[in-house]
Amino acid sequence: MIDLKRLRDEPEYRRGIERKRVREGLIDATLGADEARRVLVTAVDGLRARQNAASKEIGKAAPAERPAKIEAAAQLKEELTAKEKELQAADAELRELALQIPNSADASVPDGGEDDGEVVKTVGAQTDVPPLDHAAFAEAIGFVDTVRAAEASGSRFAYLMREAALLELALVNYAMAAVVRHGFVPCVTPALVRERTMEEAGFLPTDRAQVYDVDDGELFLLGTSEVALSALHRAETFTAADLPARYAGLSTCFRREAGTYGKDTRGIFRVHQFDKVEMFLYCAPEASADEHERILAIEEEIVGGLGIPYQVVNIAAGDLGPAAAKKFDIEGWLPSEGRYRELTSCSNYTDYSARRLGTRVKRESGSELVHTLNGTACAISRTLVFLFEHYQEADGGFAVPDALQPFTGFDGVAPR
Repeated sequence: MIDLKRLRDEPEYRRGIERKRVREGLIDATLGADEARRVLVTAVDGLRARQNAASKEIGKAAPAERPAKIEAAAQLKEELTAKEKELQAADAELRELALQIPNSADASVPDGGEDDGEVVKTVGAQTDVPPLDHAAFAEAIGFVDTVRAAEASGSRFAYLMREAALLELALVNYAMAAVVRHGFVPCVTPALVRERTMEEAGFLPTDRAQVYDVDDGELFLLGTSEVALSALHRAETFTAADLPARYAGLSTCFRREAGTYGKDTRGIFRVHQFDKVEMFLYCAPEASADEHERILAIEEEIVGGLGIPYQVVNIAAGDLGPAAAKKFDIEGWLPSEGRYRELTSCSNYTDYSARRLGTRVKRESGSELVHTLNGTACAISRTLVFLFEHYQEADGGFAVPDALQPFTGFDGVAPR
């Protein structure tokens, strides 16, 4: 949730929100609701003070004066009750509006939308188009069956078969081993969370169309383990020595992929269900920029270790998710398409989610909200797509990347 005081008082903070292309009038409506609420808070506090004073006067009054004092106190109580109901309604209205306002984009984020990200660096050479694209190759070698999966579950589902299933497990272990080396605590998270947890993580109400709900909205399937990891320290206060607190979550993830009709329909590039290793951390506010760079470096280590050419992109303000103040994407080179496609991302949420979660750090000067960050260590299905293109052989076989061989127990797969 945004900082209402900063929204009122800091033009640059407001400008950072406007750069994310919020609905016209939303900011002013929120500020108006905030002002109305603050007026009501003052009125309620004043009535409470008057009621307390009136109650004390009843005890001190002479018997003949008490009926009038009691009547006056009763009238104040009625006024207070009515005003408290107004305040309750104002609280609800302000909350509904404020939850729709995204985090302010960092000043280092470029302006623009989806096509306006800034390429920070490029690593590796753009390789030639392979004999088969990822979807055709996976089908030819018997790694993926989307036809039977569609019969079982519908479009955008897949069976991973034979050695591909072992490659999936190898990628999980490869990514998890890498992040644990960097001090992240491994964690297998729940796959279902409460609506409150989705909201506090910053995914509701804005991303409701992308998530699956069950039990009539009582529980939601994770789209990423960062949601469950954000709740790990809900309403808790860290000591300064506890931070940074770094976690690596493994979960099966589910996404509706709303708004992508007709896009990436072949193979397993964009599916409704996939496994992912996700980094998530809590840190002191002044450390979050450095921690963001640290997460990015780990992602580069993992992607680079697999031999996939890539570029790092500083995502433009209009393409940032609601919670992110800044995001880097690593885009891998996909030879069959002749372009870079998103492979991982990492985001700095600053205090946006922590404000909803009530997660703080205690310091000598008092307590303050922590910052939270997240980053993809490995989205398994998406990564397999790139491996299918970069490691297919001329005879139709598959060469296992060196980095994965300790986890697979084999170095290649013969063509079928």
